[in-house]
Amino acid sequence: MTADRTPGTGRRGPAPERPSGRRRASHSLHAVLDEAIAILDEAGEPALTFRALAARLGGGVASIYWYVGSRDELLERVTEEVMGRVLVDTEQITHGPDPIANVRAIALVLFDEFVRRPWFGQFMLRNNGLQPNSMAMFDRLGQQVMRLELTPKQRFHAVSSIISYVVGVAVDLAQPPPQEFLDSGLEPSEFLAMYADRWRALDPEDYPFAHQIADEFAVHDDLEVFRSGLDLLLAGLRLQADGD
Repeated sequence: MTADRTPGTGRRGPAPERPSGRRRASHSLHAVLDEAIAILDEAGEPALTFRALAARLGGGVASIYWYVGSRDELLERVTEEVMGRVLVDTEQITHGPDPIANVRAIALVLFDEFVRRPWFGQFMLRNNGLQPNSMAMFDRLGQQVMRLELTPKQRFHAVSSIISYVVGVAVDLAQPPPQEFLDSGLEPSEFLAMYADRWRALDPEDYPFAHQIADEFAVHDDLEVFRSGLDLLLAGLRLQADGD
């Protein structure tokens, strides 16, 4: 399997009819995808329209149809383009001697990309079976787990759980801040401290756990929490592989 494959240019459906005599647009598929990714990164999925994309490319809307047949196909292609880049970035990671350490390193790269690009995680989850790069990433993680003494069922559960955890936490962290925070005018650390004070004010007999961890919550870092959760998953995987 080629680890760093990039999306092909072949269309999966019939191309829209092209007006006779019209010259091919001067931009390329690479330029179309780059500009589409830039729009998504800057303003999110609602901002990606063929009109906005054509304006950035300096051509007409019809020129986009040389490369993609619909907006859905465009979203699929940009998702695949980004995943192809992640495959390239993580290829060397796969050669480490410890497969669980390799899985952790790949998961962290994926997580960073999902947080940086919330749209990427959302559309990657819409995998329709025709996204080779997304499938290659799933298989890349699976190939690492295949190096462990596990059953096929255990391997499937392990990779599925890791991907679900990485994508789920990343998508959650990428959500806009709560309106209460925006309205408060507080700094993030001040807002967390305010919530911690609310927990301390609860009845300690009814909420002993909230009281115990209020100090930790007040200063916690979401990325540290994510890494800790990932390490818990991987520690369980290692125990399972060791037969304990």
